[in-house]
Amino acid sequence: MKRRILGAVVAMTALAWVTTAATPALADQEQPGGTATVTSLAPPNIDVAAVQGHLAQFQSFASSGGGHRRAGSSGYTQSVAYVKAKLQAAGYTVAEQRCTSCTYVSNNLIADWPGGDANQTIMFGAHLDGVSAGPGINDNATGSATLLENALQLAARKPTMAKHVRFAWWTDEEQGLNGSRFYVGQLSSTQRSAIKAYYNFDMVGSRNAGYFINNINTAAAAPLKEYWNSLGLSPEENTEGANRSDDASFQRAGIPSSGYATGASYRKTNAQAAKWGGTAGAAYDSCYHSSCDTTSNVNPTALDRAADGVAYTIWKQAVTDAPVNDFSLSLSPSSGSVAGGGSGTFTVDTATTSGSAQSVALTATGQPNGVSVSFSPATVQSGSASTATVSVGSSVANGTYPITVKGTGSVAKTATYNLTVTGGGGDDFSLSLSPASGSVAVGGSGTFTVNTATTSGSAQDVALTATGAPSGVTLSFNPATVRSGSASAVTVSVADSTANGTYSITVVGTGAATHSATYSLTVTGGGGPGGCDGVEAWSASTSYVPNDVVSHNGHKWKSTWYSAGAEPGEPGSWAVWEDQGPC
Repeated sequence: MKRRILGAVVAMTALAWVTTAATPALADQEQPGGTATVTSLAPPNIDVAAVQGHLAQFQSFASSGGGHRRAGSSGYTQSVAYVKAKLQAAGYTVAEQRCTSCTYVSNNLIADWPGGDANQTIMFGAHLDGVSAGPGINDNATGSATLLENALQLAARKPTMAKHVRFAWWTDEEQGLNGSRFYVGQLSSTQRSAIKAYYNFDMVGSRNAGYFINNINTAAAAPLKEYWNSLGLSPEENTEGANRSDDASFQRAGIPSSGYATGASYRKTNAQAAKWGGTAGAAYDSCYHSSCDTTSNVNPTALDRAADGVAYTIWKQAVTDAPVNDFSLSLSPSSGSVAGGGSGTFTVDTATTSGSAQSVALTATGQPNGVSVSFSPATVQSGSASTATVSVGSSVANGTYPITVKGTGSVAKTATYNLTVTGGGGDDFSLSLSPASGSVAVGGSGTFTVNTATTSGSAQDVALTATGAPSGVTLSFNPATVRSGSASAVTVSVADSTANGTYSITVVGTGAATHSATYSLTVTGGGGPGGCDGVEAWSASTSYVPNDVVSHNGHKWKSTWYSAGAEPGEPGSWAVWEDQGPC
């Protein structure tokens, strides 16, 4: 957990999280995002010894890496590799995300379990890094290990998923929640809205444990609170950890958030000691951010209670024991030849693979101009078949064309039919780029040429477009429509805000047929908003806390106090912003 700066007890109205009272989640209650809780199978009992086994591994990585697992260090890199290998072996889709704006540039680790409604994603996260003062076992190998074992147990049981589950291990939390902030900042509005709840686990094995829940009276917190109440713990609001861990990054983006914590440097009260045991007047974790934060600094009872509460929440929020209606789709045959001016057929077969039979609507996309696909019937009940008729016009150029057949029911399934047109030879053209790659600095522009040639029949008009350009990059064609056999000059303009990297841009030429070619654009000299090495641009509408870093007017600025609307570099802002120099 990020250390609280002196004076951070000042109330932050701009960052206040408005909550409403919520009773324990029941099967018919509304949950985060306005979706009903799923009826789920009993969650597994997480073996605390297995969690402790992961802690021992993290301890060994710290020992071999200079005594710590600070973001970007050898100990951290080994921790990422360990978690990643476990998840990949279990069947997760795992990605490392480079946090280019982090103090110590290093990787977040994101893991998605297949299945469930991706528009109803429940996310679980913990920071994987520690401070340089020690191994960082309670802070926060306990949260990381708890999530890892829960992820492995979910994979081992393979329950039916009603909602999608994603796990994350964050980097650079100790330097200001930078890893999670970077992740949230990269999400589109659609991706943010798909995350219905985020759960954070930071220090869940404190020796003199308290039992705290972030935003305890919200709907998101209901399953966490319900489980700990079932143990008679009567958990309390996590006031010590408010805005100090990665759940704050999600709250600021409007995503409902909660999580478990067992306390850091605050001291246990007499009332808490009477309720939970332990020592009144002593810190929850006397080794917080210290060299003694080793595997000996963990309370196995608290760790076990947190791990089981995570499992309860995963099952409560995302798992169902009702079979999900599903079907399969296949084509017979999956390829065929049709002469120009003729037609052919293939069969679309469906089968009910789970749950009940359902109506499946059939459509086709990707066919070239002059080719049509019709289905008889156009809608089938899963378990039955449809005959597809492919009609080819006499002007369609010879060639092989992939056609995507899509079946849409409770889910969508696709299959590809490869159509070969023969005996035709209608108008056709080719398209190429010169050069096929190039570099452009942020704020600048570059050019390349689109060349076309008539390959059969007569010359034709070819309309040029581009897809796949990243945010801040535009392409203009001069002219936008050419006669096959002629060329067009393309200007690539790169805004200051475009991040460094290499991007594949597809140039599409559309005439009687459609052809495409790929241009590889490398953006240099930037890195993120304002072209300031990926540092987030200052915003007048954002509330900032100590140690936040932003870019503004070509400089980096570090926050020294709480502010909202105080523009870096302006008179009067010296008390809250410190100039870190030009980008």
